[in-house]
Amino acid sequence: MDSTLACLAAWMPRQRWYAAKGRPPSLRLVSWWDLPSHEAGADVRVRTFLVADEGALPTVLYQIPVVARATETVTADPAHVIGSPEPGTVFIDGPFDPAYTSALLQLVLRGGDAFGPQTVAVGHHTGLVASEESPTGRVVTGEQSNTSVIYADARIPVICKVYRQLHGGFNPDIELQTALADDGSPRVPRTIGWVEGTWPDLATAHGTVNGSLAFAQEFLPDVDDAWRAALLSAARGVDFHEPAFALGTATAEVHLALGHLFPTRPASPADRRDTAATWARRLAIAIAEVPEIAERREAAESVYHRALEVDWPPLQRIHGDYHLGQVLEVPGRGWVLLDFEGEPMRPMLERIRPDLALRDVAGMLRSFDYVAGSLRLDDPERSPQTMREWARGARQAFVSGYAAATGTTLDPRHPLLAALELDKAVYEATYEARNRPTWVAIPLRAIARLVERPAAVA
Repeated sequence: MDSTLACLAAWMPRQRWYAAKGRPPSLRLVSWWDLPSHEAGADVRVRTFLVADEGALPTVLYQIPVVARATETVTADPAHVIGSPEPGTVFIDGPFDPAYTSALLQLVLRGGDAFGPQTVAVGHHTGLVASEESPTGRVVTGEQSNTSVIYADARIPVICKVYRQLHGGFNPDIELQTALADDGSPRVPRTIGWVEGTWPDLATAHGTVNGSLAFAQEFLPDVDDAWRAALLSAARGVDFHEPAFALGTATAEVHLALGHLFPTRPASPADRRDTAATWARRLAIAIAEVPEIAERREAAESVYHRALEVDWPPLQRIHGDYHLGQVLEVPGRGWVLLDFEGEPMRPMLERIRPDLALRDVAGMLRSFDYVAGSLRLDDPERSPQTMREWARGARQAFVSGYAAATGTTLDPRHPLLAALELDKAVYEATYEARNRPTWVAIPLRAIARLVERPAAVA
């Protein structure tokens, strides 16, 4: 097993979903389970390893599906080969091998169990796709925190997301989207099924943890996401008011449905204190990593203080990581929301708590700003004024659509919405400084704008 861990330790840091960039992993095997291979006559083993990286703070638990094949039979792209832990055997990253993608889909469609030491993976299905179907899978490119496999030739095309980082509890991605779909909402894809698991608890010597391993849903082919639609609009100088208004309406419809399907509660003094502490902590981190923000610290704190003085709406379940890339434009159906997993850097317990619906609104406002900012970075000759006007119009139309659907009045300068957008921009500054330093100007410009403009009357 040491040779397996050595192969994984050399391979994992090169993967997009690996959390601790720039630091070698310190791995411990937690458990595994096996799935049957449906390749007749082939010497193939399909095994999913659960591996803890104890060098990360806190420790991260990874799900790593592997297909073991005889070396002379391997035809996989070298980019997807993990290594050769023993002579004559090659490990392939499971989602890129048909033995795993077939076994995974059958676990979802047929249900049943797969077992390992103190571990079981259980498939759950809705019956929307027949268990007899055996479509071919291909991996979605460009993902970061998970790996998704598309089965485009199924009767109803399927996309199955494999969660690479595991957490205890029912993943809100499955919980919220399935509840919305079961309620008849056209604003989310239909659920095909999911895989849940039980594995050894990293925090105790003898306990176990239950959590989500994979989520299969309806795949919507040949559609663009809202980011691409908005980017093309801004690049061509085309008005985006109507699509943004419709997006605001769709967002409000989802929030209203979630408020109906899940409990809501008033925001307590403790909620306000916790939120204020989070704002302060993220601002301090951002100042440490992006010193230019320090000159606006007092102004930012004033924005946060004003938000704590106004009334807050009830807390409810929300999307949690909402931006233009999380929405698809589906012909005849309108805007469809995806990926209710929540902000990847937040602990799972925080992601499933009732929160402010305006947090999602703030996230989308920031996304419109990113469209304009990215185009300015791509082409410095573009008129800054034109880009600002495009973003301002899209933002206002989105808020208007949201307000109309919820029956409320809402201004982007509302003290609470302004504070949530500022907090998101502060978070973005930290992220960009760590990952895309050339993009840090986008959130920095937003911070300057948000702390200087006057607040609306609440």
